[in-house]
Amino acid sequence: MTSQTQTAATRGISARVAQFTESVIREMTRLAMEHDAINLAQGFPDFPAPDFIKEAAVKAIREDINQYAVTWGDPLLREAIAAKYRRWYGMEVTDRHVTVCCGSTEAMISTLIAVLNPGDETVIFEPFYENYGPDSILSGATPRYVTLRQASDGWNFDRSELAAAFNEHTRAIIVNTPNNPTGKVFTRAELEFIRDLCVRWDCLAITDEIYEHIIYDGRPHVPMATLDGMAERTITISGISKTFSVTGWRVGWALAPERLAGGIRKVHDFLTVGAPAPLQIAAAHALEVGDAYCRQLSAEYTARRAKVVPELQRAGFGCTAPEGAYYVIADIAPFMEAVKGRREFTPDQEFARWLIRDLGVATVPGSSFYHDRALGANQTRFCYSKVDPTLEEAMRRIQQTSARARR
Repeated sequence: MTSQTQTAATRGISARVAQFTESVIREMTRLAMEHDAINLAQGFPDFPAPDFIKEAAVKAIREDINQYAVTWGDPLLREAIAAKYRRWYGMEVTDRHVTVCCGSTEAMISTLIAVLNPGDETVIFEPFYENYGPDSILSGATPRYVTLRQASDGWNFDRSELAAAFNEHTRAIIVNTPNNPTGKVFTRAELEFIRDLCVRWDCLAITDEIYEHIIYDGRPHVPMATLDGMAERTITISGISKTFSVTGWRVGWALAPERLAGGIRKVHDFLTVGAPAPLQIAAAHALEVGDAYCRQLSAEYTARRAKVVPELQRAGFGCTAPEGAYYVIADIAPFMEAVKGRREFTPDQEFARWLIRDLGVATVPGSSFYHDRALGANQTRFCYSKVDPTLEEAMRRIQQTSARARR
């Protein structure tokens, strides 16, 4: 073996991968399990999926639907997805626009690899779902960040800052609505402003709409692809995970113009081959029969929101009620004395570990949702996709926070 070969074989990870850390969300789940804490960190429900989707999955398995589906999705599911968007939003789409992936997370990375080139830039709102930056980097692009700031009327962006983030290198903007972690639901006017920038700079909008059916107070969900001029420059990403409480099934999709769908399908094929065949059949059934179920989700999550937000505020956390999704970003500044003097982690990370260890409640440190971690150093994220007894016990423990923090 030559010295050159030896050097190559003993190198560390790639320069791209070295630019980001492991998922902090999944790390918090591991710590919650280690300390037997209530997991309000990772965004998965602790209640059963609806019977109609479970029974459809069992039926598919019993009928021996166990082998590879068509790599970009079983025809039944692709047509069910297209029909859902036609029915709910009046979008002119067919199964040819759909690529079924292993969850919306894989749909996002498949999409970005398919449309980005080295030297391209993506625009990402922060705080963000933690995959968007690493996905852009893995795709060879450079992410540019625009900060959402919390005010009395919710989370907002500065239009001049967003406009300044676009340039001749911008290939795409990633828009997550309803937003994780802030709960922001982008208004039609905000989306139209983003649309105008996309048209001006001839770039794509890649929208993560996985929480589309969890919106509060009568707000509408406006898919970017329904705006004038955006059908041919929007890739819509979603899935069944959050709507039907099956986050472990990993069935999602990318809905793209035909000129882009072929590229996404190629990447998906070589990345994961295909999503689980019997679960695709179950997903198709759920989309066909689940409209009434989807319509009542907001009411169910509104009740959960009402159990959590006032209790967090009463305990001293600074927060407002989210407009959508099932997360609350809270200001933890009043509790910084509890972690004062600890230097191993950032303040929000120390606080999250203290909360797990001393109170038995897991959250996600706010810094993991920002490229500049200092922006989230006084924040933590709570997830409330849990049954009432879980939320009630978690909030009972949270009420001890102020007393413990003063010790």
